[in-house]
Amino acid sequence: MGEVTDEVLLGIAGIAATLVGTFIVAVFFYLDSVLHRSRGAAGSASDRYMRAGARWVLIAYSLPLIVPLALVGAEPVWARGAFLVFAAALVVATVDTTRRILKKGATRRSPALAANEVCTSLAVVALVVLPWMLGGSNPSPSDFVPSLLLALAIGFTSTATVIMSVFDAERTPVPDPDPAVSSRRSATRRS
Repeated sequence: MGEVTDEVLLGIAGIAATLVGTFIVAVFFYLDSVLHRSRGAAGSASDRYMRAGARWVLIAYSLPLIVPLALVGAEPVWARGAFLVFAAALVVATVDTTRRILKKGATRRSPALAANEVCTSLAVVALVVLPWMLGGSNPSPSDFVPSLLLALAIGFTSTATVIMSVFDAERTPVPDPDPAVSSRRSATRRS
């Protein structure tokens, strides 16, 4: 791979910033949705998985946001350090989401979420080792670009997969977490 210009790195950071902002807005819409409230908020396995997945996506988008900025504006050692910190956080978050998806009810019967978890876990491993495979012990800025693009791609596919699973979940009946509300609703319907 040839040398990468600062404009390309800043373009990657700009795309990541746009995706982070859009994702944060989407999280707020989800938190304000009937689906979120009907799941029992923090109590259900699927909602805990969604929270872990949101954390994972934010870290995945933060890596291609912060590392290019460090590559452009700081010494290479700071960029490598930022990459290692965010890659380690992404690995920890991947382990957490994998652990949570194994809990019963986390995927809400969505095989796409489970398949996405497997694919993104493999991609995280590749993302972490790519700069050092390409550039040895002292990777250049261009050696980080495949990992940065991979982080954008897996963040985007994870976001799309979660959105599609939410649409699938809205079609399936969700049990009411509060039995008192259910009895009041049924009494109101009978009247």
